[in-house]
Amino acid sequence: MMESARFAAMMEKSAALKLRIARELGDAVVGVVEACERSLTQGGKLMFCGNGGSAADSQHLATEMLVRLRPGKNRRSIAALALTLDPALLTAGGNDFGYDSVFERPLRGLGREGDVLFGITTSGRSKNVILALQAAREMGIVTVGFLGGDGKPAIDACDHALVVPDTETARIQECHIAIGHAVLELLEDRLIASGHA
Repeated sequence: MMESARFAAMMEKSAALKLRIARELGDAVVGVVEACERSLTQGGKLMFCGNGGSAADSQHLATEMLVRLRPGKNRRSIAALALTLDPALLTAGGNDFGYDSVFERPLRGLGREGDVLFGITTSGRSKNVILALQAAREMGIVTVGFLGGDGKPAIDACDHALVVPDTETARIQECHIAIGHAVLELLEDRLIASGHA
């Protein structure tokens, strides 16, 4: 297949997945927005974790809340953090407790009941994300999964699951960031309208 045709196929698949999740995940997305609004208006915060590209997405989405999501929407900073940001923390946690605990360990120190944790895993099988989601549930933190495939086994630890029904990592990641932007845009509008941002 010529490269231009391969490129077109990639874009078409990505677009088709986005159209599918637009049809299927609307109510689930609104549920996540409502959970985040409830948390933030009661003094909570949003937390994000994931590996590799999902770590970058965690940092991207947290920054959109802390700084600004959209030009022209100047509002207060919104409490959000990525558990992927600190190399000293990640390497100390990996060295001292094992890589599976690199998100769970800081979550137990930083998380509070009523917060929201977004666990991002394209396979649904990232052990460190699953352990963080399980710990969050124990702590009374709302759990949101940005997942791929059938979402298993991570979906079992999620109060809200946004599953991209595909197995190709790149296409799932493209959908995760699109969903993330949509969640945060809807959330930002609600917070601005209510005077909380």
